[in-house]
Amino acid sequence: MRTLVISLLLACFSSITFALEVAGVPIETKTTVEQKELSLNGAGLRTKYFFKVYVAALYMQEPSSSANQVIAEPGIKRMQLTLLRDLSAKQLIEALQQGLEQNLSPAELTSLQSRLASFENVIGNLHDGHKGDNLALDFLPGNGTQIRLNGATKGAPISGNDFYRALLRIWLGDQPVQDSLKRELLTNNR
Repeated sequence: MRTLVISLLLACFSSITFALEVAGVPIETKTTVEQKELSLNGAGLRTKYFFKVYVAALYMQEPSSSANQVIAEPGIKRMQLTLLRDLSAKQLIEALQQGLEQNLSPAELTSLQSRLASFENVIGNLHDGHKGDNLALDFLPGNGTQIRLNGATKGAPISGNDFYRALLRIWLGDQPVQDSLKRELLTNNR
């Protein structure tokens, strides 16, 4: 009888999703986007000049430790940023622009120009981000990139797999925003 009780307790506890913590921010090992369960690919801290800026968490249907594979994967994905300090919309847009410029050719940037303008418009309409805000960039095949702030959908989806792939290159490209963050986002053995 005792063995049966212990077995049942172990079975119950093995199905619980335990959270990871990065810089004091709890990170779930699973999340759901459009009724699809995604697994944590990796999570890490973005710093700039010794300031903690945000915690990034990347979720995918099929986690991978290969940046190229993560970027190319056509399934649902989520890049989640939890702000650790107040940021103006202008600061966030400038940081994203810089990351894109470092990882895309001028021709790629030109081809994305109208969609980048739409993206920047949505981010600009969010106004300032506050410490603790959660910004999610979801890729929804067939719809595009959906922006969510604290769980609320913001703006229309921005079309194209190429657009989301360009965004991912900010963190996972050849010139990532931070090398250590890239490594942490690709550590899918959590």
